[in-house]
Parts: sequence; C-alpha cells; structure tokens
Amino acid sequence: MVATDTLDSFLASVERRAFRMARLSTGDADAALDIVQDAMLKLVRSYRHRSPAEWAPLFHRILGNAITDWHRRQRHGDKVFDRWFGRRPDDEDALDKLPLPAAQQPERQLDLARNMAAVETAINGLSPRQQQAFMLRCWEGLSTAETAAVMDCSEGTVKTLYSRALHSLRATLATDLNT
Repeated sequence: MVATDTLDSFLASVERRAFRMARLSTGDADAALDIVQDAMLKLVRSYRHRSPAEWAPLFHRILGNAITDWHRRQRHGDKVFDRWFGRRPDDEDALDKLPLPAAQQPERQLDLARNMAAVETAINGLSPRQQQAFMLRCWEGLSTAETAAVMDCSEGTVKTLYSRALHSLRATLATDLNT
C-alpha cells in the first residue's frame, strides 16, 4: 500500500508539467491528455516495482517516446484521414482552464497571457529534441546525466541541445516580448 501511495504521489506531482510538455509539443490538448495518460499507465504497469528514484527518468523517457510516436503518426497516418474527413478545429484549449491567481489585475493577466503565448510559440519553434532537452532540464529539473538517460544520448548531446534551445528561445523572446 505504501508503494501505491508513493506512486500516486509521484504521478500527481508530474501530471500538470507532463501535460504542458505534451501540449506544447503536439499543439493538441486532447492528444496531450491521451499521451500523458498512456505514459502514466505504462509506468504503472511496467515499472511500479522499481525504486521511486528511478520513476522520474523512466516516466520522462516513456513520455518522450509517446510524443515522438504521436508525431510519427501525424506525419503518416493523418494524411489519409485529413484527405477524407478534413481537420477538425481544436476544442477548448486546456491551458486556458488553468487558474490564474485571483489577486492579479486584468492588465497583468493580459500581459501574462501574451507572454505565455510568446513562450509557447518560441518553444514550438524548437526542434523536438531541443524541446525535450529544454523541458527536461529547465522545467523538470533533471540533471544532464538524467536527461541523457531519458533521451538515450550522450551528456554532450544534451548540453548542446539545451544550449541551442536557450539561445534560440532568448533570441525569439527578446524579439517577441519587445514588440
């Protein structure tokens, strides 16, 4: 029972950030929810007996693979679907449902929404590998070694991807936020 409570706590702690990562990468709130749920189920089914210290790298590896698979399916599978049925517009954006602090002034909320949109756009402009490196290092706080294990690459590659992502984001956001 203790392991179940610990696993539940772990999943609750990564749920929102994992959704945000998947949402930014896919641009589709429904797909992001499905990806996160599937990643959580795979972690529980396959790795629940591992030590809690191993769960974060395993979960992010599963999540990253699921996002990569989703992108592959979009490149190949949706071409046929779109030809016959067309694209459907996105439903309500789940990120818009995230509550803002009540004490903020409407002007501040508008500025925050614009800044978040600029950040999301800038992150979407990164390559998928740069996105993954940035999110794992910056948002999840994983070390270079943990990120390398999750991404199945060398620490040097992680450092390069993360550095390029930061430079690109700084340049893009300096332009977007100053205009």
